Amino acid sequence: MRPDWDTYFMKIAHDVAARSTCSRADVGAVLVREKRILTTGFNGSPAGQPHCDEVGHLMVDGHCVRTIHAEANAIIQAALHGVSSKGASVYVTHFPCLNCAKMLINAGIVRIVFDKQYRVDENTLDFLRLAEIELVQLPEQNSTYESESQ
Repeated sequence: MRPDWDTYFMKIAHDVAARSTCSRADVGAVLVREKRILTTGFNGSPAGQPHCDEVGHLMVDGHCVRTIHAEANAIIQAALHGVSSKGASVYVTHFPCLNCAKMLINAGIVRIVFDKQYRVDENTLDFLRLAEIELVQLPEQNSTYESESQ
């Protein structure tokens, strides 16, 4: 059966997450506008820096600070390659953290489609509501994604 667009792009986000180099959370993000992929991003260290998978996590206050989040990496890729993210949707495997939500707002994202509710907090929700960003949670289908990629 042919998947709908949200399912299609979320599957790609899960495939992108497989490239993550911080095992604390394999997160993938795909920026999409008009049913076309603009950029992708996954959790990983800055270019040329050692990855968590190689040297371990750099923990500060319970968070790994060695890693750039998937959403940020997708936005950075857009900026690096001169691709506007204004009016785009982001498909992300996990609900964005507050910092990523703020970056998505400033990047002009209008819709966030996510799979897992990971550390959803009221501040993040308030920022996204004020920015009038549409939030869509897909039914978790991780077992389907994982079995298809194995």
